[in-house]
Amino acid sequence: MTTMVTPSATVAVVILNWNGSHLLQKFLPSVVRHTDPATGTVIVADNGSSDDSLQVLDRQFPEVEVIKFDKNYGFAEGYNRALRICADRGYTYAVLLNSDVAVSDRWLEPLFTYMTTHPDVAACQPKILSYRHPEYFEYAGACGGFIDRNGYPYCRGRIFTTVEKDLGQYDTPTDIFWASGAALTVRLSDYFAAGGLDPAFFAHMEEIDLCWRMQLLGKRISVVPKSHIYHLGGGSLDASDPRKTYLNFRNNLLMLHKNLPTGIRRRTLFVRRLLDTMAWGKFVATFSWRNAGAIWRAHRDFAKMRKAYTTSPQTDLLHTVPPRPNILTDYYLRRHTTWRR
Repeated sequence: MTTMVTPSATVAVVILNWNGSHLLQKFLPSVVRHTDPATGTVIVADNGSSDDSLQVLDRQFPEVEVIKFDKNYGFAEGYNRALRICADRGYTYAVLLNSDVAVSDRWLEPLFTYMTTHPDVAACQPKILSYRHPEYFEYAGACGGFIDRNGYPYCRGRIFTTVEKDLGQYDTPTDIFWASGAALTVRLSDYFAAGGLDPAFFAHMEEIDLCWRMQLLGKRISVVPKSHIYHLGGGSLDASDPRKTYLNFRNNLLMLHKNLPTGIRRRTLFVRRLLDTMAWGKFVATFSWRNAGAIWRAHRDFAKMRKAYTTSPQTDLLHTVPPRPNILTDYYLRRHTTWRR
């Protein structure tokens, strides 16, 4: 652990690292260069790396604060521990910033200003563009996340695999359902009031689950496009990796189970099982046996893991008035492939 340090800024920009020396050397310079130290302090929380990450930080980035963990606590628990240290030091806000993100000049100020002028907003995100193709939105978050009536996530600027070019069409700040974990700005008091990230998720959809719980507390989630960043993405798992299929299907079921009232939850999960069976059949028909097996394991493990969640909320945020869209039919049948459509 690290000793107590009185912050000179209000925002802790926390990058969680595990054996990511190459990413630190590639992306950390832009974060240091474009983060005003009067507003934000750049902190790397190292999850017990066994590569030369700590040596690189000490040698190349002496101005960056380092939190050293004794082992790899994973994404969710690693951030929970790091943000608890930041809260104890006196920080009011934190940005959970992926290690494969390059930022633009003065990227932090619009996020900080928005949070300070909107006290009912618990979390927000910038506009997220692709590092490889900066004229396009990035898949993981784009310009703000939403969720459809069956629990499928999508974004302003990305529906399923269709990613839009950024033409300024979504440059207005607005309320969203979830903010991307690639650059998630949180009010620390709200983060911990909602319970933080759920370590059981391991990876994928943990930020959607957190944002859902924040809204159940009466808070809002927003996107602030005046700030923009560039996300490499896909660094941990390729989109076609069966492990990613497993985590996405399992965690989506867990998220619905945790955050829906009991009666609504049963009906919603019944529909999702039917839809997941169709997805399983598609993988079987295309001889994608490993992905088909991943869906089966996801449902098997969900049945075990759901027993750990013994309470349910009274408020249904999924089935609202006006109703949320069904993006499966909109996208595949009506060919509405953009958020505006």
